[in-house]
Amino acid sequence: MAEPKWDDLRVFLAVARTESLSRAGKTLRLDPATVGRRVARLESALEAVLFMKSPQGYALTQAGARLVARAEAIETAMFNAQEDVLGGAETMTGQIRVGAPDGCANYLLPQVCASICADNPGLEVQIVALPRVFNLSKREADMAITVSPPTAGRLTSQKLADYHLHLMASRDYLAAAPALSKLEDLKDHTIIGYISDLIFDTELDYLSEIGGPRTKFASNSVSVQLNWARVGSGLVIGHDFALPFSPELTRVLSDQFSLKRSFYLVRHADDRNISRLGLFAKELGKRVRQEVVRLEGRT
Repeated sequence: MAEPKWDDLRVFLAVARTESLSRAGKTLRLDPATVGRRVARLESALEAVLFMKSPQGYALTQAGARLVARAEAIETAMFNAQEDVLGGAETMTGQIRVGAPDGCANYLLPQVCASICADNPGLEVQIVALPRVFNLSKREADMAITVSPPTAGRLTSQKLADYHLHLMASRDYLAAAPALSKLEDLKDHTIIGYISDLIFDTELDYLSEIGGPRTKFASNSVSVQLNWARVGSGLVIGHDFALPFSPELTRVLSDQFSLKRSFYLVRHADDRNISRLGLFAKELGKRVRQEVVRLEGRT
């Protein structure tokens, strides 16, 4: 049995996480044929079949599944070695990918990550804004912001910040709509919200807090919901930290209805010793908390 090369193990992990030669190739900046050759070379070196190809993609065999944990341990060691070469524990360099729900990704992370990068010129940040749960085990991101802590998997989490939500509408909508002085009046109004069967976390089921009124306009994107409200389409339960970006909107019935939710930063347990990720997580947490307070007007 030949000694496997790290470069081939790196390719193996990319295929295991994406279940596709082409998607792995995009991650690694290699063409799919090269990815396939690297996998074949690793299988030859280990004298084992690591993947079974199916119409759904490349699935790990039992041998491949056993190799994943060992390959990830080598990956972590390589990350740590790279950090030592680049300057040690106080340096934030290289690329970090953060996954986040689109409300956080649109209204908090751009300015927060820009300020972190301004202080760390060698750092590159990617923000993946998707209204779903990220799979850190497949390395879709280095870390993810969620609205509830994980309950399974080899993950660690820390609370980032509390944030608040209220009913909101544009002034033009309120001027033309029926009177609105109590929650019971909502039955006479147009409601904007999430597509119910695409709510990926119960913490996002805001409308159930006011009796689950039927929505006329629905989207799985916070930004789309707010933009509907901005152009006068109806009432939405929106993030207070988004209000400074939507001057057309104003809170309504804030003395009768308010929600508090929390953001959590989730990381893979194997990454706890990667110092640049730890430093970034610390800075991200501190600056997200400060930005939420600033945008919500609680300074």
